[in-house]
Amino acid sequence: MSYSVGQVAGFAGVTVRTLHHYDGIGLLAPSERSHAGHRRYSDADLDRLQQILFYRELGFPLDEVAVLLDDPDADPRAHLRRQHELLTARIEKLQKMAAAVEHAMEARKMGINLTPEERFEVFGDKDPEQYAEEAEQRWGGTEEYAESQRRAARYTKDDWKRMQAEVASWGERFDALMATGEPPTGEAAMDLAEEHRQHICRWFYECSYELHQCLGGMYVSDERFKAYYDSMRPGLAEHLREAITANAARHAV
Repeated sequence: MSYSVGQVAGFAGVTVRTLHHYDGIGLLAPSERSHAGHRRYSDADLDRLQQILFYRELGFPLDEVAVLLDDPDADPRAHLRRQHELLTARIEKLQKMAAAVEHAMEARKMGINLTPEERFEVFGDKDPEQYAEEAEQRWGGTEEYAESQRRAARYTKDDWKRMQAEVASWGERFDALMATGEPPTGEAAMDLAEEHRQHICRWFYECSYELHQCLGGMYVSDERFKAYYDSMRPGLAEHLREAITANAARHAV
């Protein structure tokens, strides 16, 4: 089975002119010619073209590609392994670059005064505005949402670091509290629920006890919030919701 230059160009997504060039420099000479002298490519030629295009995509110059492919001691499988490793590394790099661009776009959209590098440093692989569009749709008309946006726009890198440190400390203490078997209605659990409410008030908006109870329900009903809190300790989302309810009752709400 052999293929015309036009067919091969279509298979590979390159131009006929490119294939003529590869033939001219000895990089990819077709194995056959038709009676009329037209190029005909075999399956082996297609395999070599694939190798060429892999290396070209990785940035190798054509003369270096020729040396690699014409090495008599080279194992074709070794070429594939090497290309797989190089392509995997490139994919990972491009994914990180894409994530950085997304972070930068969200930071600009939300008015957060952080560079993409700072956002990675502060939040790691978690994007604090991952659900920004959904949040705007659900709560965009509320005073709390507007106040949260105003405050967030003023926060610096150090502000976000302090906020994250508070969350980490609270999570560790809630984990330890649950490890002791403290019930959600216990004083220590209610105190941590109140600290959670005060954290929201301090950093985002005035969170009433009624609103805090609504949030507590969402922490359990919305799988994303539940996963976030349960990542601190399995069952923490449900425990927190009950502690929030008990804390509100404690304050006669």
